[in-house]
Amino acid sequence: MKFPHAILLAMLGSAACAAASSRLPVPPARYAVYVGTYTSGEGKGIFLFHMDTAAGTLVPQGASGNVSNPSFLALHPSGRFLYAVGETGDFKGRKTGVVAAFSLDPNTGAMTFLNQEASEGAGPCHLVVDRAGRHVLVANYGAGTAAVLPLRDDGRLGTATSVVRHEGSGPNKKRQDRPHAHSINLSPGGRFAFVADLGIDRVMVYRYDEDRGTLSPNDPPFASLAPGSGPRHLAFRPDGRFVYVINELLSTVTVFAFDPSRGLLKEVQTVPTLPEGFQGQNTTAEVVVSPDGRFLYGSNRGHDSLAIFSIDPESGRLTPAGHQPTLGKTPRNFCIDPSGRWLLAANQGSDSVVVFRIEPGSGRLEPVGSPLTVPKPVCIRFLPLPG
Repeated sequence: MKFPHAILLAMLGSAACAAASSRLPVPPARYAVYVGTYTSGEGKGIFLFHMDTAAGTLVPQGASGNVSNPSFLALHPSGRFLYAVGETGDFKGRKTGVVAAFSLDPNTGAMTFLNQEASEGAGPCHLVVDRAGRHVLVANYGAGTAAVLPLRDDGRLGTATSVVRHEGSGPNKKRQDRPHAHSINLSPGGRFAFVADLGIDRVMVYRYDEDRGTLSPNDPPFASLAPGSGPRHLAFRPDGRFVYVINELLSTVTVFAFDPSRGLLKEVQTVPTLPEGFQGQNTTAEVVVSPDGRFLYGSNRGHDSLAIFSIDPESGRLTPAGHQPTLGKTPRNFCIDPSGRWLLAANQGSDSVVVFRIEPGSGRLEPVGSPLTVPKPVCIRFLPLPG
């Protein structure tokens, strides 16, 4: 498949809410905004909103209820398809979750369910579409596995072409009794896949063959985090030189320098996401680098805030720049639009999505309007729409 160059520059990558280039695109007049949720209680699946990019307002457009617990989402690079994990207990008699495919209306972003396939493990929690739009890669938290599923030309999913299974445990007996693959991301060039495994304190590194849709161990096969860290998600700086891993259990962010020729991660720095003196319970969730590569944000669940850091352009090191309350409870995920002007935070514990305006000089956040009610929001993605 070949995709319009403008869409590739404007689209958010499925693996992170940052633009593919440090040269920021001109924002469109409006976005389709997709919110993945848990469907227990009043949840209805994937919610669709239209966003006015001048005012930052969101207008509800309905929801798709074809999949149970479509928590995490990824967009196809063409903008024609959307993929979601389904945190279900079984699929066709097997103990596995699913990945679901939807086609998207090019003018409105409306979703049409296509099909679903096994994610090859329990508790799928994160996924990404490769740069060629030929495969979906998914991480399964409960099973400690990662899998690759092929995509047909019509956007439908095929059965997995590759599955890898992790082994080991960590010192936190309650949370690290076995592997828990929590996210999967591709390097900017698409040669390497990184799986942050909370259960074994490692970011596993795989060589990715986008033609065959296979994962094979890299040399070296992983990067280690401090014992008990619980690495959850990661984000690349737009220039690809540095990787930032947020550690759920210790509430820290670890900076790695990235060697794109070898797939090597070399630790540079680890910093706390919490303000000094905080005594409550906390776990982190999402980490995002701004599209211009100047700022990093990480979500705190407990402190219920976004930690803000400035990024040194040469060393990649982080300097704390404050905290912004998310105006809700348990900020599971947040996303920055491709222009770098808006940040949307999903407060899973208070059933709300909050819009923030990003101050370009300082990276600080200003809330806009009132929180929008969305049952158990988990993941947010932007799709530019024609004016």
